[in-house]
Amino acid sequence: MVVDPKDIAELEARKRASLGQVLIKAARLLNEQAMARVRELTWQDVRPAHTTLFPYIDLEGSRITDIAERMGLSKQAVGQLVTELESMDVLERVPDPTDGRAKLVRFARRDGRLILLDGLAVLAEFEEGLVKELGTKRIEALRENLGALLDVLESR
Repeated sequence: MVVDPKDIAELEARKRASLGQVLIKAARLLNEQAMARVRELTWQDVRPAHTTLFPYIDLEGSRITDIAERMGLSKQAVGQLVTELESMDVLERVPDPTDGRAKLVRFARRDGRLILLDGLAVLAEFEEGLVKELGTKRIEALRENLGALLDVLESR
């Protein structure tokens, strides 16, 4: 089947006009480029699948079942990702203080410092590059607008 170039152009224009589509694509590209930088710095095989876990892990720790439910994945799939990140010293499993039979997954510490801070440092470096390309005003406005969007979406 031959696709009409006008159909392709129309589809691309509609995708670019869709806020959701632009946000999803921008997030994917940011994640891919940030992961490439993490791999350069750490030589760890961190993949986007690993980083999708991070927003679902509470700083005090979360149970795998809760992470899986939040993500809409199986416990086995989340458990596998956690195991891989444990082997990289990014995550650790600790006893759940509220239930002696359960374990919590939390961000590991390296030299007393929360490993998550290293990932945020990579993102800050990435953001500095965007400021150079887009300018401080545009990045500040973007941060403010995305923060407001996040507030709205989290309140639903």
